[in-house]
Amino acid sequence: MKVVHVPFGYYPDVVGGTEVYVAGLARGLRARGVESVVAAPAHESLGAARYDHDGTPVYRFPMSPAAMVEDVYGDGDERAASAIAATLDDARADVLHLHAFTRAASLRAARAARQQGVPVVFTYHTPTASCVRGTLLRDGHLPCDGALIAQRCTTCLLEGHGVPLAAREILSRAPTLLGAAVAAAGVTGKAATALRARELTAARHDAFRALLSEASAIVAVCEWVRALLIRAGADPSRLMLSRQGTPARAPNVTTTRAPGDALRVAFVGRLHPTKGLHVVLGALAADRQLAVEVDVFGVVQDAEGERYRDQLRVIAGGDPRVRFRTPVQSDHVVDTLARYDVTAVPSQWLETGPLTVLESFAAGVPVVGSNLGGIAELVSHDRDGWLVPYADQAAWGSALGRLAGDRALVERLRRGVRRPRSTDDVARDMVSVYESVVPRATRRAFNMSPGVASLANGATSATGSTTSTMAGAR
Repeated sequence: MKVVHVPFGYYPDVVGGTEVYVAGLARGLRARGVESVVAAPAHESLGAARYDHDGTPVYRFPMSPAAMVEDVYGDGDERAASAIAATLDDARADVLHLHAFTRAASLRAARAARQQGVPVVFTYHTPTASCVRGTLLRDGHLPCDGALIAQRCTTCLLEGHGVPLAAREILSRAPTLLGAAVAAAGVTGKAATALRARELTAARHDAFRALLSEASAIVAVCEWVRALLIRAGADPSRLMLSRQGTPARAPNVTTTRAPGDALRVAFVGRLHPTKGLHVVLGALAADRQLAVEVDVFGVVQDAEGERYRDQLRVIAGGDPRVRFRTPVQSDHVVDTLARYDVTAVPSQWLETGPLTVLESFAAGVPVVGSNLGGIAELVSHDRDGWLVPYADQAAWGSALGRLAGDRALVERLRRGVRRPRSTDDVARDMVSVYESVVPRATRRAFNMSPGVASLANGATSATGSTTSTMAGAR
């Protein structure tokens, strides 16, 4: 069997958790006789390219510029969909696995695959897949249930763009015909976009619901995502809960602390406001007596990340307790975290993982995390970590202060950490998903290594119905 995976981007670009997940999944699938190909949009300076990364073929394709605002909310980029369809054909793929819902990993791409007889699997990795605001925080601060309610979502979208409350209430009730009329008139700019907010929100909702309908199988990586997908209209019989995993290995380092040492805290991940590091650094700035040291292994992906990094440096104000370190390669994260007392995961949006929590647990290190989304599912308060009100700077200062002053508590939390699922577990889950949508007799033949060749037969692909594996997911 052969699978084409489509994430947000891919190596050698600066990547996030989704791409780390895909790379680990490809390795795990290879060990089970399933070949993988990655298809991802190319960086503007790269253009179309083909290469191997960690033994996996990678196809990079260009996209059309987003000429109009509706290009961001609609069915996706036609050029990218055509490139993905060509990749499916060239690779003789049995499955298209979308790991994002973007202009590239789009409804158009899913429909193009189905036209070729290739079933589609969709994994929900980030809130941006369904939330027009991108964070699943209503008005920027209240956790949302993710229901696709056009008026509510429009109001939230407009709030994020600074539209006054009275105008938000009016525009969220505007008929979609108003937006269509504005578009037909060729009017552009912020005001025009505000007038079209209800229309654009409805278009995004329709596209996401259509994707759920097109997908032969849908994967939720945590329970809150599973519930969201059902509210959005996903067929429960095609929905599987498969939590993320980390490489199945123990860290190669050990560390000891003297009673008077400062609490050593690590932050590993993307530098972006949604990741919330400003809350932790603000807590330190507010209390110069906190015996806490924070090492920031932050990844800057774009201009927004650069601005946020600069903002963090201003908040830190030269505090010697805060050190900005060189980013850590994904295969060294576990060993790096093992040198710390706790890992800080102060996310300000609903994470589906994040992988950092699992990597911390793989290192045997407790997590101090926001009481949101997947973090709250993975971290058991006062057993293997400490959950903190996500946006409450004072609460973060209090939590860090308590851990800094109670070495026995930190050690008890460390003993409470259990090894997380592995990427091998994830690969096993995905093999069952792929087998449920592609019957063995209809898998395409393709050129494989001798040890794998006996696993595929036939020359066509089918969309096939799901099996009890889906309904009975763990």
